[in-house]
Amino acid sequence: MAQKKFSKEQYIKWYEEMLLWRRFEEKASQLYIQQKIRGFCHLYIGQEAVVAGAASVIRHSDNMISAYRDHVHPIAKGVPPRAIMAELFAKETGCSKGKGGSMHMFSAEHKFFGGHGIVGGQIPLGAGIAFADKYNGNDNVTLCYMGDGAVRQGALHEAFNMAMLWKLPVIFIIENNYYAMGTSVERTTNVLELHKIGLSYDMPSRAVDGMSVEAVHEATEWAVDIARNGNGPSLLEIKTYRFRGHSMSDPGKYRTKEEVEEYKKQDPIEQVLETLRKKKWITEAEIEATEDRIKAVVEDAVQFAEESAYPDVSELYKDVYTQEDYPYIMD
Repeated sequence: MAQKKFSKEQYIKWYEEMLLWRRFEEKASQLYIQQKIRGFCHLYIGQEAVVAGAASVIRHSDNMISAYRDHVHPIAKGVPPRAIMAELFAKETGCSKGKGGSMHMFSAEHKFFGGHGIVGGQIPLGAGIAFADKYNGNDNVTLCYMGDGAVRQGALHEAFNMAMLWKLPVIFIIENNYYAMGTSVERTTNVLELHKIGLSYDMPSRAVDGMSVEAVHEATEWAVDIARNGNGPSLLEIKTYRFRGHSMSDPGKYRTKEEVEEYKKQDPIEQVLETLRKKKWITEAEIEATEDRIKAVVEDAVQFAEESAYPDVSELYKDVYTQEDYPYIMD
């Protein structure tokens, strides 16, 4: 298939988005080391093209749901970086009111439904969100992200079966970065081409180069077309790579330095920047100005988080149960 031609404006947008996400995650790493961010913290550095390529296809009304490596996805859906940083700081101005933290980012307003700490827990939920859209008779689609480790969960197979049976408008996306925590894909499955799992359900399935934003865009376009036209779900195995450990507490000693460096040569941001330079669509002065502008956005998010208040103790029982069903909890 001939590669689609993308405009200068699209490449600039991809570059600026992915650079913002990279700098945001790098700052989160620094803040975690300074103990300003507590708990778990899973960074998205290296995987930016997986979201950037998909975000350039979908509409605001489309849904997105993910696992716990989830700082970038909501920003792509329009959640302000301030709200994500404040959530990392556990402040009341965070997108989950400071009660979700790194692994549980939510924004119903932006059609982003988590951020889920339970491995694979989001897979049936993604199918459920798609079921609601089909039931309501609209043409929205749901992007349901998962890691390669979540593919081992039984809930995936139940969700795949029901999604195909009911022709739900959901795109299941495996972010295959080759390691479930510290365990390689080769040590957990005989089926190394994970997209082939979908074939047993007659689900349209593809493997995608996740270091190429163009390839991700084209594959997502294909999958969205299937879902939006009432033809049901699809499965994309997007092969990517995280440049850092599984989480901030992971030294990543199960990978060689040579392996990591080899993948860094495929850095999606550098690939987009190389295209911009080759086509003379950006100058070195513009690159520097973009870096400065994005640095300012990230610093503004940090300042906002620092200056925001922690949730009041009265918030403890809110958003857990509805008062109508459990009035005694609210007393």
